[in-house]
Amino acid sequence: MSAYIPPWSSPYIIGIAGLSGSGKTTVAQEITNSINQPWTILLSLDNFYKDLTPEQSKLAYSNEFDFDKPDAYDFDAIIECVRNIKAGKKVDIPVYSFKTHSRQPNQKITIYGANVVIIEGIMSLFHPELLKLMDFKVFVDTDIDICYSRRLLRDIIHRDRSIEGVIQQWNKFVKPNSIAYVLPTRSNADIVIPRGSDNKIALSMLIAHLKRKLKEKSDIHIAHLNSLHAGPDMSRVHILPVHNQLKVLYTTILDRTTSSDDFIFNFNRIASLLITFALDFIPYESGVTLGRTITTPTNHSISFSDAYFQTSNVIGVSMIRSGDVFQRALRQTIPSVQIGKLLIQADSRTGEPQLHTEKLPEFTVKDTILLFEAEIISGTAGVMAIKVLLDHGVKEDQIIIVSYRVTEVALRRIFAAFPKVTVVTGGVEDIDARIIDDRYFGTV
Repeated sequence: MSAYIPPWSSPYIIGIAGLSGSGKTTVAQEITNSINQPWTILLSLDNFYKDLTPEQSKLAYSNEFDFDKPDAYDFDAIIECVRNIKAGKKVDIPVYSFKTHSRQPNQKITIYGANVVIIEGIMSLFHPELLKLMDFKVFVDTDIDICYSRRLLRDIIHRDRSIEGVIQQWNKFVKPNSIAYVLPTRSNADIVIPRGSDNKIALSMLIAHLKRKLKEKSDIHIAHLNSLHAGPDMSRVHILPVHNQLKVLYTTILDRTTSSDDFIFNFNRIASLLITFALDFIPYESGVTLGRTITTPTNHSISFSDAYFQTSNVIGVSMIRSGDVFQRALRQTIPSVQIGKLLIQADSRTGEPQLHTEKLPEFTVKDTILLFEAEIISGTAGVMAIKVLLDHGVKEDQIIIVSYRVTEVALRRIFAAFPKVTVVTGGVEDIDARIIDDRYFGTV
């Protein structure tokens, strides 16, 4: 058995440093737009300034506080944050206001599932522990006089500073600290970009290098997914029992002449049967165990042994859009059910599954999660979806995958990575292409 390692458990970390006004943010944005990776996170060190004391705040408002020295930053928080991101954990990033000179108490930026993290700030390449966490380091080298003019414009227009205050701060703090602390970090960089984003040749070479490194990372991820093979534990695979009426439903939805309305109606019936069947595998206890009885509308009491109670809360998680075909049937079966969403799509060039969106409720140990995907062919998206749920505190044995049909290859891949999940399906078949969600939503 081989553990599955998702791409966000080993994100590619890029550090970008340079003088204030050198064009670091522009370079970072150019990289983000060019590499075209989902879940690319731009992490600004500006959000990690330490909260100021009342005395320090007074100095800041009079442009007498030094924001450009290393100890103005909370490096412990920065390093912990990057380590947690690198471990694939959910992280809350503080939001710093330059108007109040403090972190905003009710604001945060939540990061989960980053594939690429760009750390941008004047001190990005300063701290040795932070450098160890980076895969690639960039220094944007722009003439200090150009940096000065850019800073004047930025602070006056975007940060409501007076021109006198900006000049005072530059001469007293920014320029001396740039020479003392920032410029020496140039030696820590893997590449130096003279003139910043204006240097199109250097920038294109940098982006080409990063694309090559990210492709290598993608190839490793795909190879790892392809290596996940094990004999499926059929004791954890439950196939919906076939009866004559179910045969009719299967025949109807597979008939290409079936109208769209009839297809939706008949598939909803199959979905309801699959969901009801899946609910047989969630925890129940008798009244004897719980010490409970019930009274019927005719005032008859049902004894301990005959009373039966569901002891698990059911939460649905739909894999967009394939799993959405189950949503109507799920609402009809459990009207008050919570439903989460995951969007996992294969890269059109590499075939690598990529997490684009996750919107999930809070989970507890008493929850059973029904994970819906209409047809599971390769199993790679399902493996990634299960890992997302585990990262949110769900245990393997709390997960029931519900699918209209699934391939044996997918079952092998899923059980090689997560042997304790349960699968409920209409059948185990060879599938060449998905048809259910296309017909259900009328896109064929």
